[in-house]
This record gives sequence, C-alpha cells and structure tokens, in this order.
Amino acid sequence: MAFRRSAGEGVRNTDHERSGELGRLVVDEITWYMREHKMSRAELAQAMNVSPGRVSQVLSGDENLTLKTLSGIIAALGAEVEFSLRPPEEPPDPFDSSAYDDEIDGARTS
Repeated sequence: MAFRRSAGEGVRNTDHERSGELGRLVVDEITWYMREHKMSRAELAQAMNVSPGRVSQVLSGDENLTLKTLSGIIAALGAEVEFSLRPPEEPPDPFDSSAYDDEIDGARTS
C-alpha cells in the first residue's frame, strides 16, 4: 500500500495526534482502494462476515484500527499491504515504485 499522500502532510505536533493521522491515512487508503475496485461497505462487511455498521464504525476513522482488524479488511479486499519506515528528514527511496506511483497519482489530480 503506497499512501496516496505523504504521512508527513498535515501531521500535528503530539504523538497522539500523529497516531491518529496514521489511522486516517490507512482508512483513506482503504476507502480509495474500495472506490477503485467498486466495492461497497456492504460488500466489504459481507466478505469480512461482520455487520455493515461495524464496517462503517471502522472506516469512520474515529476508532483505534488494530492490526487484527486491518488484516481482516485487507484479506476481504483481496489486497496486499506494504510500507516502509524512514526518518522524516530522509527523502523517499527514488527506486521505490510506490514513490513513483504517488507522483503519478498527484499529476492525475492536478
């Protein structure tokens, strides 16, 4: 999963707010993927064997998204996740295709 926007964009000062921003980025990525693959929340709920209300609760962005829940969503979407950690001041790896994908996506929205 290459985030459609940088994790540093809009990040606030406190650790608590940063963790919330990461959760929001993950939810944004999931909803983007669902739109791209024309999957509704009801279809995701059925694939996860949970209620549509539960999916709405998770995708509201207000809930602490656990790795277990995230794994269930990823499996239900038939998707894969990848991410990397780097110091904030270090530029992204120029050979990382996800960085290229983000540039292309940015050009499409401009």
